[in-house]
Amino acid sequence: MLQGFKEFLLRGNLIELAVAFIMGTVFAAVVQAFTSIVLDLLGLVVRVEGLSDVAVRGINVGNFLTALITFVLTAAVLYFAVVVPYNRFSRVRKADEPEQAASTEDLLAEIRDLLRAQNRG
Repeated sequence: MLQGFKEFLLRGNLIELAVAFIMGTVFAAVVQAFTSIVLDLLGLVVRVEGLSDVAVRGINVGNFLTALITFVLTAAVLYFAVVVPYNRFSRVRKADEPEQAASTEDLLAEIRDLLRAQNRG
């Protein structure tokens, strides 16, 4: 029973998931700091103290704008810093791999066709 638990804990995908979770948490702090800088710059352009103070006809839309900008910046950083390099790496790795051998079904169909042709001739 303890051996099974040990195998579960040391299984590769569990370790990778734990590392990804930790890295994601730390990365979120970096994106949050970057977003804060962008929002401060945007606040200077719009000439408000903080973007969360922005109101349209008495309706405070600043919190929504802050959340929206945070979402877009987070998505952009993740896309350009994680997804694009990963896709490039995957393409390079696939190009280096040898082609997969034909499936068993394809080989059996080819043998069948050859035997049929041989029996006819």
